[in-house]
Amino acid sequence: MPGRHRAGGRPRCHTPFAIEAPLAVAPPPRVVIISPDQWARAGLRAELRERGVDAVGARDVPGALTAGRPDPERGPVRLLVVEQDALGDALAAGMLGRVRQRLGNPPVMLLAHATRATPAGDWAVVLRRPVSIGEIVAAVLRLLPDFETGGPLDS
Repeated sequence: MPGRHRAGGRPRCHTPFAIEAPLAVAPPPRVVIISPDQWARAGLRAELRERGVDAVGARDVPGALTAGRPDPERGPVRLLVVEQDALGDALAAGMLGRVRQRLGNPPVMLLAHATRATPAGDWAVVLRRPVSIGEIVAAVLRLLPDFETGGPLDS
């Protein structure tokens, strides 16, 4: 019989076998961090990637279009984290709204100044400085409710 082994013998040449495709794993959520401060952006990005979040950075609002562009090997942008200093005239010009629309309308977390007025906007969360990277990461993870933190992405 094909596919059977004889007692004490070798398997036959035409033994059927099946190759199973690996289970499809959803890519981690992508978060775009928009901040003109390279070191703050890099620190937050590193901590999020350590938690399994696909975090990318942009220095300004128009740069978020490049950072968040569709990629077949990555998930969609699920959140924008915007430093108030990165807004500049982009908010008044409607640039942030257009960027959100082109990226699939993800929610926006604003990292606001302690002493300046919070700009009007459709913010999912506003965190006021001073705030630690850990507090920002915790707020990001709360805004990604269906994501379970995994291992680091860059290991």
